[in-house]
Formats: sequence, C-alpha cells, structure tokens
Amino acid sequence: MAADPLDVLRLTLMQDVLPVGLAVVERARRGGPREVLAAFDGSQADPLDHLRQEGEPLASQVRESLDRLQPGLGNPVLKVEVRDVPSEPAVSVAAPSLQVEADPAELQGTLERIADRLALLESRLLGEESGTPFSGTPSSGNPSSGAAPSR
Repeated sequence: MAADPLDVLRLTLMQDVLPVGLAVVERARRGGPREVLAAFDGSQADPLDHLRQEGEPLASQVRESLDRLQPGLGNPVLKVEVRDVPSEPAVSVAAPSLQVEADPAELQGTLERIADRLALLESRLLGEESGTPFSGTPSSGNPSSGAAPSR
C-alpha cells in the first residue's frame, strides 16, 4: 500500500519537527539564543533527539488541542490495511496431562470436591464458620448440604 506523500510529510512534521521546534522556542524564551545554542555545544550525543524529548510534552499538548479542533489534525489517523484471516481450528490450551479422556466417576469426584470447597468458602464469607484456616481437604461429599466438612 503506497503512502500519500502529504500524509507522510504531515506525520513527520507532527512527530519529529514539532517537538524540536517547540523545545527550541521554549529555550529561546527561557534563556535567549545562548540557551538555544547550548543544546548544540557537544555535551549531547544527539542534540536533535535531546531537543525532541525535551519538546515532546508540549508537542503532545499541541497535538491534543489540534485534535479537539478537528479530529485527526494533531494526531494523524494512519491508514491501515484490514483483511480477513481464515479461522483455524480451536487449539486446546489445557495441560498435556489433562488432555487425556477422563473417567466420568473421576470427573464427578472432582466436581464434588469443588462444590464442597465452594460451600465452605461461602459459609466462611457469610460468617457461619469459626475463623479456622481453610485446609483444602473437605470430607463432605454432599455439596447441597451447606454444612462445613468435619475435621
């Protein structure tokens, strides 16, 4: 997809030139030409990059103001190419040990343990249980009883 040269120019002006220009203006306002030239005294490896970083906060405010005036004016909307990607079959994300067919009785036992733990948690959240720490090994097999497991 070929980019429009005017859009590329506008993006460059907004992202690269504007922050540097605003940093130079701010330095000139603050300390005059001497302060502007201080950016190029050799103490910085890349003075333009330093000025770009220095002016970026003010430049982003200017871009946001331009966007409030007309959306896309300050932060140009970039054109993108959208295309459909053929869907792939679902991939299981379970652990390899869980991908094996499980015995229905084993699954039922696991569901009962989960239900018991949920009942215990619910009773503790409702304040029906003394403050004993959760052991994680409930012995009650009936999830609908609502009673806490005995220890």
